[in-house]
Amino acid sequence: MEVPLWLALLVVGALGIRLIRPPWWLVAVILLGGFLLADSLLAPVIDHVISK
Repeated sequence: MEVPLWLALLVVGALGIRLIRPPWWLVAVILLGGFLLADSLLAPVIDHVISK
């Protein structure tokens, strides 16, 4: 099952906001950072580590 990246980020962000209640700017930085990291040169390395 493949989930689009934007949907996974939206779900994780919504759960994080409901459970931890961090400041909005921190949520935006984490989500944007995750989105940018997924499209970077480190993406294959992260995918290899996660898929093990």
